[in-house]
Amino acid sequence: MTVSEKSLANAIRALSMDAVQAANSGHPGMPMGMADVATVLFKDYLKFDPSQPKWADRDRFVLSAGHGSMLIYSLLHLTGYARPTMDDIRNFRQLHSPCAGHPENFELAGVEATTGPLGSGLATAVGMAIAERHLNAQFGDGLVDHRTWVIAGDGCLMEGINHEAIGLAGHLNLGRLIVLWDDNKITIDGAVDLSSSEDVRARYVATGWHVVSCDGHDVADVRRAIDEALADPRPSLIACATKIGYGSPNKAGTSGVHGSALGTDEVAAAREFLGWSAEPFVIPEDVASAWKTIGGKGASVRADWEGRSASDSNSAEFARRMAGELPADFSLDAYIDSLIASPQKVATRKASELTLGAINALLPETLGGSADLTGSNNTKTKQTGPLTRDDYAGRYVYYGIREFGMACAMNGMALHGGVIPYGGTFLVFSDYMRGGIRLAALQQQRVIHVLTHDSIGLGEDGPTHQPIEHVMSLRMIPNLDVYRPADIVETAECWELALRDATGPSVLALTRQNLPQLRTEKSENLSARGGYRLRAAAAERKVVLVATGSEVEIAVDTAKLLEAQGIGADVVSMPSWAHFEAQPQSYKDDLLPHHVLRASIEAGTTFGWERYTGIAGLRFGIDSFGASAPAEALYDHFGLTAAKIAPRIIAALNA
Repeated sequence: MTVSEKSLANAIRALSMDAVQAANSGHPGMPMGMADVATVLFKDYLKFDPSQPKWADRDRFVLSAGHGSMLIYSLLHLTGYARPTMDDIRNFRQLHSPCAGHPENFELAGVEATTGPLGSGLATAVGMAIAERHLNAQFGDGLVDHRTWVIAGDGCLMEGINHEAIGLAGHLNLGRLIVLWDDNKITIDGAVDLSSSEDVRARYVATGWHVVSCDGHDVADVRRAIDEALADPRPSLIACATKIGYGSPNKAGTSGVHGSALGTDEVAAAREFLGWSAEPFVIPEDVASAWKTIGGKGASVRADWEGRSASDSNSAEFARRMAGELPADFSLDAYIDSLIASPQKVATRKASELTLGAINALLPETLGGSADLTGSNNTKTKQTGPLTRDDYAGRYVYYGIREFGMACAMNGMALHGGVIPYGGTFLVFSDYMRGGIRLAALQQQRVIHVLTHDSIGLGEDGPTHQPIEHVMSLRMIPNLDVYRPADIVETAECWELALRDATGPSVLALTRQNLPQLRTEKSENLSARGGYRLRAAAAERKVVLVATGSEVEIAVDTAKLLEAQGIGADVVSMPSWAHFEAQPQSYKDDLLPHHVLRASIEAGTTFGWERYTGIAGLRFGIDSFGASAPAEALYDHFGLTAAKIAPRIIAALNA
């Protein structure tokens, strides 16, 4: 007997109710409300194969409304993914279960992106759709021909990042992107109209999207809407009118089913309403078999793709890029040798541009961009023509003034695979994109942020644009490498380190002002150590000066003044705290011995530098906001000159 689509959807509802009830924590309403839509999507449209969950040409499915995580956990289990098992689902939201409160890409194959912060999943999907079109333009339909699907809720569409994301998607005409909106008119606080009266559909139309509506509980109407979306060349929003918590006779359609378990009595009542007689965490054999058949349909499609791939002359290069592997012969050694041979004084933002010229010639997978600061961030090179709706093969995205949207889109590109995204803005605007940077770190994705104008050295733009706490606050994010290079050589070294790390994002904090080339002798990649002795004391060592970025030059000049008075001073350049912390303790103790005075110099907050100076050490920095003036005047005003630092060190030594 054929299993009805309503029974297939009720399996999702039952698992969602049971898991949330067992955990006494979670959001059953969205999975129950969107179960019919999800059933149609997975049964009739989504291209996937649970036996090969990382198949390169699969459709990408992003559950942007990540609070409804039991929807995707149920679907993955029912369609035959190795995990989650039923035991995993029984342990929903418990320690060590892959069924976390919100979907995590590193916990389960089939979860394409970590979602939870509302709107970020949809913005990530925009990046996936860009990557798909870009790779399609480079490799053709035979290797790349898939769609990106999103289930989003009201919260995803309210968050500000939604405006950024859909504007970019509409501008680029990403017609392979389809968003299924759970239009249930309920938020945690209550009805949507408590806080919003906007015309969401009109907003999407205004940004260049195709919009269609359907009854989310009528599977035939859902199909009609999806078919209409597939036929339209624009990105599509499908407004699925649903009842949150559908099946719960007393709580459906209310905020009471949004963020808490239904309760034992209501779960029983819902079972009766749905005609679901199976015990908790039990799926009737016929329903389970029908779902497994749905999951098995993609195997032949995947096998056909593999057959085409085997005979495609570009398949090896495509496989390399999708695996995230750099070419075996990739190296910046020759470029760095040229810098040693011909030293130059440039801002590190310019040094980054020069390095990118070498990188982009060697790595066709780099995909750059800027949030409307291309000329300031220096992120565009001659190899990177614009990526547009008319030419997706371009290697440079003009993101517009959309910092958060850019960060999440780059996350989506990295998650999709096949490209290495980098994008630029001012360091101070990392505040706008912090959520995206954090998500890249959490998801272990190689995304490179080129953050320029990294200190008061940007000068006259003043306090609103001058970073103070930003570098230190970014250093606090787990699995984020923050690099602040001191010259053109360190900039090249830090770029190479960022490219070689496929397990997390990087920030390159770069100057507006010119810096002298301090490294003039060939060596290993010293930046890989995180910190290294740039200058050794000539006289008996009394102090170690630790500095980063533009302040390394100041440390060198300070050491010269101290040495002139017979005070030996080491200069340590520390472009990366994270890499320094990874060194053996013996190396760290040798570089920063406890028996001498240690002083840090960085044009930002002194908070945190106690780690390396000790409480008794000195910390030269800025613990206030900046000011509007030329850079030289600002450094003097804040005491960040050799002439002002040296006397304070001498006084401390004589105290």
